[in-house]
Amino acid sequence: MGSGRNSKSARNARAAVATKRSTPWAMIAAVLVVVLFAGAVFGYAFLRNKENAERAEALAPFTPTAQNRDPAAQIPGVQIVDYPGQLHVLPTQRVAYTHSPPFGGAHDGYWAACNGVVYPTPVRQENLVHSLEHGAIWIAYNPEQVTGSDLDALKAKVEGQPYTVMSPYPGLDRPISVQSWGHQLKLTDANDIRIDQFITALRRNQFAYPEVGASCQALGPGQFDQDNPPPFLPTPPVSEVNDTTIKSETEGSASVVPDGHAPGGS
Repeated sequence: MGSGRNSKSARNARAAVATKRSTPWAMIAAVLVVVLFAGAVFGYAFLRNKENAERAEALAPFTPTAQNRDPAAQIPGVQIVDYPGQLHVLPTQRVAYTHSPPFGGAHDGYWAACNGVVYPTPVRQENLVHSLEHGAIWIAYNPEQVTGSDLDALKAKVEGQPYTVMSPYPGLDRPISVQSWGHQLKLTDANDIRIDQFITALRRNQFAYPEVGASCQALGPGQFDQDNPPPFLPTPPVSEVNDTTIKSETEGSASVVPDGHAPGGS
């Protein structure tokens, strides 16, 4: 009888050992991975929400209001010039702008498409200045100085965004220049918060551009072809103004009807 009890005890001991050996470590590891992944996802979402909230708070003072019509005036480095609107020139004419890139003055009668368009090649500036007259923001960059992640950071501010356009600008004296009608800001860093401040303050700011409500949609071939835009040409010097092929930035062509005065003008 004693030996039977001993055998039963031995079997129970072996069963206990077997139970200990069958601990589901693989399942535990899988659960741990899921928990860690979920924690990382929630942590990332929390940080992004915090960053977005901080960004919105930082940009709030640059939202235009009836009491603060030009918030861009408080951005360090912004240049402001008062330009008259609706001075149009022919597609065969050039304008002797006094700023590079230009941000106001006489311009082509056809605007450049500017609803989130990133042009891969330099575009005729007379068309882009017309886009500014419609309330758009134009981000110009020196293609020899802005590449890689910096270029991607600028594109992210433009692609899919209404009344925003971007193009390379050969010979630009700084890596980046941001324009709206009558406003310009030159920078070296694509991640400079002042770019976002400028866009917040001036994109479609009804107090800061001449043709409120004007379109940024593409006009199409024969006017301005977004897929085949007129190429960039360097600004002619003021000394070459002749009132025929080269116009002053303060004088339009009498043969070009301003927007809003012809069917489909804006």
